[in-house]
Amino acid sequence: MRATQQDGTYPRPMMVREAWTSLDGTWGFAHDDADEGIDSRWFSAADTVATTVFSQRIEVPYPPESPASGIGARGFHPVVWYRKTVTAAVLAPTGTAGRRILIHFGAVDFRATVWFDGVRVASHVGGQTPFSIDVTDALSEGATDAAGGAAHPHTIVVRAEDDPANFEQPRGKQDWRETPHGIWYERTTGIWQSVWTESVPEQHISELVWVADAAAGLVRGEITLSAVPRHPTTLDLVFRFQDEVLAEQSIVVTGAVTSVVTTIDALRNGQERARYLWTPEQPALVDVTVTSHDRETGAVIDAVESYLGLRSVSVRGGAFQLNEAPYYVRSVLNQGYRIQTHLAALDTQVLRGEVETIKAMGFNTVRTHQKAEDPRFLFWADTKGLMVWAETAGAYEFSSTAVSLLIAEWSDLVKRDRSHPSIVAWVPVNESWGVQDIATDIAQQQYALALANLTRALDPGRPVMTNEGWEHVDSDILGLHDYTTDADELRRRYATKQDAVDMVLSANGPQGRRPMLTTAQADKFLAGKAPLMITEFGGISLSKLETAWGYGTVNSPEEYGDLLFGLFGALRASTEVTGFCYTQYIDTGQETNGLLFDDGAPKIPMEAIRRIVTGIDDGSSAASGSTFGWTD
Repeated sequence: MRATQQDGTYPRPMMVREAWTSLDGTWGFAHDDADEGIDSRWFSAADTVATTVFSQRIEVPYPPESPASGIGARGFHPVVWYRKTVTAAVLAPTGTAGRRILIHFGAVDFRATVWFDGVRVASHVGGQTPFSIDVTDALSEGATDAAGGAAHPHTIVVRAEDDPANFEQPRGKQDWRETPHGIWYERTTGIWQSVWTESVPEQHISELVWVADAAAGLVRGEITLSAVPRHPTTLDLVFRFQDEVLAEQSIVVTGAVTSVVTTIDALRNGQERARYLWTPEQPALVDVTVTSHDRETGAVIDAVESYLGLRSVSVRGGAFQLNEAPYYVRSVLNQGYRIQTHLAALDTQVLRGEVETIKAMGFNTVRTHQKAEDPRFLFWADTKGLMVWAETAGAYEFSSTAVSLLIAEWSDLVKRDRSHPSIVAWVPVNESWGVQDIATDIAQQQYALALANLTRALDPGRPVMTNEGWEHVDSDILGLHDYTTDADELRRRYATKQDAVDMVLSANGPQGRRPMLTTAQADKFLAGKAPLMITEFGGISLSKLETAWGYGTVNSPEEYGDLLFGLFGALRASTEVTGFCYTQYIDTGQETNGLLFDDGAPKIPMEAIRRIVTGIDDGSSAASGSTFGWTD
């Protein structure tokens, strides 16, 4: 099956194989508040451990704090354990001869240690990044019992450590208090993305990277094998757009990593070129089949399905550019926290629904906020046509440890997601989180700049922010956060070029923080090389909750619609603001400033939201009860 035609359940959508099995579902579970599990050998495969320690049952991949997990323990539990028994037939349904069996973890927050049949096989640091384990040798040793009979069960044990009081590790919106407050939410500890197993050849394709250069009519690829080939090997690539073969290529492999440049002749036809380009209005995707062969025998060694989008993004002439043309960004902030599952998603259809709903509201972009979203969300953004500003969870303190942790995790995230065409910008730091003294501390400024330059080194084709919202050091887009609830004041601040320049160059900015910290950033903005966007605004709460929190509060849907209409219209009226991001998509806990209630119901009719967001029929259909005319 082609990668673009799968149903979205595959946990690694950019590189698809047929032979895989989900290990999600019911696992044994235990809290370890006394941190005694290692000394007491909870990792043992003995049946007595299963009955005496792992008496609780949890539904993976839902975090134990969430209702969907079946645990729902929301207090402080810094260490948790998981246990699952599986047979060799589950892990290796076609056997292990000539194959390697990998167990993949999508994300485990924050430090994970894994044992297989009582043997420690992996450890991982980073609550948002994937890791994999090769269990082939252990599996082969335990494939049958002593008498050569049926295979006995194998035991997978996971220990996860996530200290709720550790401010150095990337934690995003996870609250350090026992009860959520302000803009912080319930914690997510342990496994929160899929666990799955995959059967691969001894020499297999382990990583794919695609970079489309639509203007040049090229696709640059990087294909990594699990090891340097021991036999002469070729790689065959086939690029398909729907039923049309765009290109075919065969490459002789000389090492573990092979760079590929493929010419897409269809992009050179000026009359037909547009139909192949990825945009939110036309999310055209190209399927790619990659097959490795033994050069001497012609036998297939490995085959994977992937995809890419032919598009380019840049900033130029004071505007964001998509496919070499100015493109106005209409974005919404999405926290990615859900009532039943917290940071996790119930299933892939929930992720698909979020993408489709955001587009139905009239937005063409989403900013995933203070978390790295499940790759399946990016699959739906790719296939449905929704641009993404990709962010990471921030730390709350600045230290050498915090620097090391975030650099490692962010590097892995960029490498994981850089082939997705939907991602159009990177946000490693938001609102000076983890660099709280960046205005005066040179070390923190250098750290923010280093993160941005690291991102540019890993992925030079997308805009990067050094500090989203304010106190920019060297950002490619000058994003300002402005939460005034006075639509007239918002309009006045950015009405003309001089008004916008005065605001950007001011000492305090719209939120009382300096918009820029360096002359290099100021020069970049004034030269039109860092376009201005209002990348957080609104935050209007409409809720009956006593604990409701927002940047502004209204008491009726009519008042809500009028205020939204005024705020969105104020930004669209500016000739200098080239895009916006509204806070936020859906109510999250006590932060009730979503366009949707937390059950997904819109606060005003969806067609009204769409008209407000897009500006279509702006003010032309005034109706009773609405000053600005957003109602039907």
